[in-house]
Amino acid sequence: MNDDQDDRQADEPEHEIGFPQAAARARELPQTPGVYLMKAAAGRGICVGKAKNLRARASSYFSKTAAEELRTAYWVAEICDIDFVECESEVDALLMESRLIKDVQPKYNKELKDDKTFPYLMITTREDFPRVEVTREPRDRGVKLYGPFASAGALRGAIQVLQKIFKFRTCSLDIDEQDERWKWFRPCLLASIQQCSAPCNLRIGKDEYRQDIRRLQMFLEGHKKKLLAQLREEMQTAAKSLQFERAAVLRDEIHMLETLDDRGELETHAQPEVFYVDPKKGLAGLRKVLNLPREPRTIEGVDIAHLGGGQTVASLVQFIDGLPFKPGYRRYRIRQVEGVDDFRSIHEVVSRRFRRLQDQDEVFPDILLIDGGKGQLTAALAAFREQQIEPPTLLSLAKREEELYLPGAEEPLRLSRHAFALRLLQYVRDEAHRFAQHYHHILRKKSSLGE
Repeated sequence: MNDDQDDRQADEPEHEIGFPQAAARARELPQTPGVYLMKAAAGRGICVGKAKNLRARASSYFSKTAAEELRTAYWVAEICDIDFVECESEVDALLMESRLIKDVQPKYNKELKDDKTFPYLMITTREDFPRVEVTREPRDRGVKLYGPFASAGALRGAIQVLQKIFKFRTCSLDIDEQDERWKWFRPCLLASIQQCSAPCNLRIGKDEYRQDIRRLQMFLEGHKKKLLAQLREEMQTAAKSLQFERAAVLRDEIHMLETLDDRGELETHAQPEVFYVDPKKGLAGLRKVLNLPREPRTIEGVDIAHLGGGQTVASLVQFIDGLPFKPGYRRYRIRQVEGVDDFRSIHEVVSRRFRRLQDQDEVFPDILLIDGGKGQLTAALAAFREQQIEPPTLLSLAKREEELYLPGAEEPLRLSRHAFALRLLQYVRDEAHRFAQHYHHILRKKSSLGE
């Protein structure tokens, strides 16, 4: 008998004993956010994961489904023990998970991936105003990397949560503080919703912006308590110096950090992973086929749904840099249309949406995509004309033949089914449809319950 056979025989009894012990331990875990570490024999870490509810997530590994699921069936029987760390929020858990994956390098995390590489959070360091982005191809120089993370969707959700606190930029603009022309640059909608401090408009100085980036880095590195103490001290100093506006900003940052568990639910903000769409190539393709002066950043999509032929609802989804931006999603009950009339419904929702943006001097999207054909596009154009509002780049996408209708064009534009530009527009269109149907189901449920 060789050494390998001796090792296998020695391991087998531990698995038989360890697996039920681990299952029992999973049922004793707290029902709080946190990170778990699955261990095999001799305490070897084999899988790290985050959870909104530690007990529920860890226990799922010992279910019949896990034993039959292709991605887990071949290794769950190795589990002999579980360690865990409680966290204050899902965002904290996500960051803790990435640090553990880096430190422990568990065997099965990589094998659970559908794609080839883990995503990283990357902060540029050689720019006047550093930017934050998610990447699977991190640079070697001029950046600070955090990760690897197990889920790009969850990471993007965390970035949107943290952006509300630290207000960093995620665009790819090359901003030079010494170039005064930036003072006349119109910021994107992230500035309008207080989610970016708009260095592109020089609304914030380089030193103050970099201080916000350093605070973000402190949080990412697990120094939340130290960061809160620092912010409280700065707030008191600002108040004593009669810098009340600055003190108020710091107070709000402190409050958002302290209540991160209330706002840090990644399901609300996480972007769905759609690997067949390359956002950068999609945006570059749209610039080319639509003959735009620059690459678009913001796309909004509109769709209509009907409740049993009576109540009509509309959805509006928002994409930034080719990815869904869920805080920008909107739902509308159509008020002025009786029965089923998609054209008039499109007219109403476009009128309401862009009249509000105009009245509040907010930024228009670069592209507005209507789900439908030439009739829906004409209805949207009529809404802009009657409101006397100059429309953004406007187009509609018809489902049957995936034809693209543009204002003033006699014939629709037919792109290759494999074109990145078309794939991105389909992604926006399909997400608007999904969101409209979701609202439709909510109203139908309320109607059936007599609410």
